[in-house]
Amino acid sequence: MDDLFSVSNQVVVVSGGTRGIGLAIAAGFARRGAIVVVTGRTAEAANQAAANLRDGALFLPLGVACDVSKAAQVHELAQTVLATFERVDVLVNVAGVNRRKPALEVTDDDFDFIMNTNLRGAFLLSREIGHAMVARGAGCQINIASLNTDRPLKNVMPYAVSKAGIAHLTRSLALEWGPSGVRVNAIAPGFILTDLTRKLWADETMRAWGEGNTPQRRLGTPEDLVGAAIFLASPAAAFITGQVLYIDGGFTAGWSWPIPAVAPSPP
Repeated sequence: MDDLFSVSNQVVVVSGGTRGIGLAIAAGFARRGAIVVVTGRTAEAANQAAANLRDGALFLPLGVACDVSKAAQVHELAQTVLATFERVDVLVNVAGVNRRKPALEVTDDDFDFIMNTNLRGAFLLSREIGHAMVARGAGCQINIASLNTDRPLKNVMPYAVSKAGIAHLTRSLALEWGPSGVRVNAIAPGFILTDLTRKLWADETMRAWGEGNTPQRRLGTPEDLVGAAIFLASPAAAFITGQVLYIDGGFTAGWSWPIPAVAPSPP
């Protein structure tokens, strides 16, 4: 078989891998022969996710509790995984939170809660796993960015700031760690239908707007992101680093405005 897109036998850590995008990406790796570790805020959630991943997996997935906003827990996670498997080939930073409200209503706690998980947490885990990757001279890290990385959506200011920061975190680490053989990229999902966003997209006006402004005329699913993650982790992406790959059905290609397809004839 052609190994160009193979992730077989890779040790893959997926933070926030208990549901939605994280769980779909973790399943994608597990079903293609990777050794997968999923994290969640509680041991119960992490272990349940690992159990859900067993179907079709070649290796027994492992669940580990870790709140990425807590530096001590991130350090413990890295030490546990490295002690168990002696290496990490791929880190996927998925863990993220959001609180939607106008900027004037954002409290200090709101801001810190979002930034500490989405940006600080991603950095903490990247750094802890990055030490071993740089020392080994190999590794791949994939961060989850957002459409907000390109431009902010209204009433999600802290989230948008955190995801803009993810882009520069990705580029900065790629720049520093590239000479050591470590690649760092990001995936920016478009509008993805998950359990957390299902209520939002149940609104008919929101759904029509999202679908109408996406060239493929549909919302994405978590499974739509699996191929990009597998590609970035595989030998096929060996010369790709520091990039933000938008998986958005074409949303960022341009604006769909209601101009007539054929201009009316002059009177």
